[in-house]
Amino acid sequence: MAERVSREAIKREEGYLYYLGKDGYAWQSPQRANKSGTKRKVGNEKVDREKGYIYFIDSDGYVSRARQGRKKKE
Repeated sequence: MAERVSREAIKREEGYLYYLGKDGYAWQSPQRANKSGTKRKVGNEKVDREKGYIYFIDSDGYVSRARQGRKKKE
């Protein structure tokens, strides 16, 4: 289950990939089919990463995180 870690929503545009960079800010990068786009920072809120989580931009445009790894069988 993912949990939201940012308060700032990112407005998505067609033809771009969105991700959380190593610097803690959200970035947009053009997809291969988008020849005219450029890579740029789109978020103003910095997110501090914690070990053991995967960070991503969810469908609502917020930065979220999910626990990384396998679930243990009981």
